[in-house]
Amino acid sequence: MKITGKFDHFNINVTNLDKSIAFYEKALGFTVHHKKEAADGSFTLVYLSDTSSSFLLELTWLRDHTEAYELGENESHLCIRVAEDYDQVRQFHKEMGCVCFENTEMGLYFINDPDDYWIEILPMK
Repeated sequence: MKITGKFDHFNINVTNLDKSIAFYEKALGFTVHHKKEAADGSFTLVYLSDTSSSFLLELTWLRDHTEAYELGENESHLCIRVAEDYDQVRQFHKEMGCVCFENTEMGLYFINDPDDYWIEILPMK
């Protein structure tokens, strides 16, 4: 059997849903695509869209998980390509205080979100 898969979404758990949504909107231009809430209020799922692809970033907030998430060595990450002027975007992220690693030799840098997930930023080209 040959299976043809297609990326749908990637999930991360967050401690402050509003702060995370605001970060992804400001830093990367993502918008809320849709939400799901548990009837008992135990969790909320928010799906963010880049508005140019069908891929979604799922933010999961769990009511009973109040401490920071253990991310281990944080080697897994999202990678986002930006269409705008790369140096201006990097400067904007520096002003936001979210640049956590730069490798200018390789032409890339990482930002971290409010829960310390790393996001690699690359130019569109």
